[in-house]
Amino acid sequence: MVLAVLALSVLSGVAQAGTPVRIGYIPVLGSSALFVLDGKGWAKDAGLDLTLVRFTSGPQAIQALVSGRIDAYVAGVLPLLQARAHGADVKVVTAASVEELEVVSRGALSAALPAGAEGGLSAEALKSVLEKFRQAQSRLLRIAAQPPGSVPDSLLRFWLQKREGVNPVASAVTIVGVDIDAAQQAFLAGAVDAAVLREPALTVVRSRLKDVRTLASGHDLLPDQPGSVLAIVNPGAPERQEWAKTLGSLFVRATTLLATHSDDAVPFVTKALGGGILSEDVMKKALEGSASRFVSDPTRIVGGVRQLQDFEVEQGLLRKAQPVEELFDLDLWQQIKP
Repeated sequence: MVLAVLALSVLSGVAQAGTPVRIGYIPVLGSSALFVLDGKGWAKDAGLDLTLVRFTSGPQAIQALVSGRIDAYVAGVLPLLQARAHGADVKVVTAASVEELEVVSRGALSAALPAGAEGGLSAEALKSVLEKFRQAQSRLLRIAAQPPGSVPDSLLRFWLQKREGVNPVASAVTIVGVDIDAAQQAFLAGAVDAAVLREPALTVVRSRLKDVRTLASGHDLLPDQPGSVLAIVNPGAPERQEWAKTLGSLFVRATTLLATHSDDAVPFVTKALGGGILSEDVMKKALEGSASRFVSDPTRIVGGVRQLQDFEVEQGLLRKAQPVEELFDLDLWQQIKP
């Protein structure tokens, strides 16, 4: 009898064991769908045993992806092109957000901006601001981004060169490539004059500094700017097809909740991103302000990815352009879309 009970207990444990999935992510608001589906227990209920692996930049996560240390990826889309260029079979299943990144200013740079201007500067106005700053401060302004090859770095350079005509960039600004947390801290400390940030860092810096202004909104940088995505390694492999579809469906469900009932997500996102420092009030404000930017449809970002890839090839960050359509698993998207 005892043996029978033990056998049933063992079998029950086996039955309850979920499919292990290792997901690399960047700790930003664009990754919130991952925190929601994990925090609410949806993944566990669907038979997935998730391990969330934190990275501070897209290139870091790509190294882990290429080496086989993660099965899925929730972060910016551009580094995935580099992974595919190195032979990794990784595909975007669903978008997570658009227009996440903004360029914000402080101090002397904020003071140099035209009165009332919050983003939307013309090329002529921006060049005038940069020149006035250089003359007044006897140096180029410093902008914190992330390392070369990351979405913030490429997008900043794209905006300056292609949309504002600041070329070469090095003649007008100094770009400081650091990780996400360091960019926020450098901005708060006044070590840089501007930074490429996203939520919740944007809400944090605006709550702590009174002179923060928007130099370029997410839409200014690039309309429908590609943000975070869910990508899966070898999604077509027989052993991955089922969990890939399940994970994708849950991710879309979580993204929809963020867009329509962001209050429900606050505790899970605060736990993942707050680190015991950020309050739920700060996270609630960040989520409410970002609700319209939580989107699932990956076809919205294909054009932006193509533009940014062409720019990275031009800059020498990619040897050659990859077929953008092959980066997206639109067949799987058709199966999971709402």
